[in-house]
Amino acid sequence: MQADKQDVLKRLNYIEGHLKGIRKMIEEDKYCVDVLRQTYAVRKAIEKMEALILEKHLHTCVPEGIRSGGEGEIIEELVQLYNLAGNR
Repeated sequence: MQADKQDVLKRLNYIEGHLKGIRKMIEEDKYCVDVLRQTYAVRKAIEKMEALILEKHLHTCVPEGIRSGGEGEIIEELVQLYNLAGNR
């Protein structure tokens, strides 16, 4: 998990830095299309981070939860995540 955690934190640092850059662009009245390109890049970076976290969850927490008898809870959580992802 440590390598995955470090990857997620690295991506999060990238996202935070990018957001600061967007804030600066807005403060400096940069061209709207340039700002939107940067917001698109942040959205994609967040999606990649989410995918990494979800993949780790599916490989670790889900099997563990099923083995410990929590199938119903696990399924409900996955349905909730599916519904959240569908509302983008």
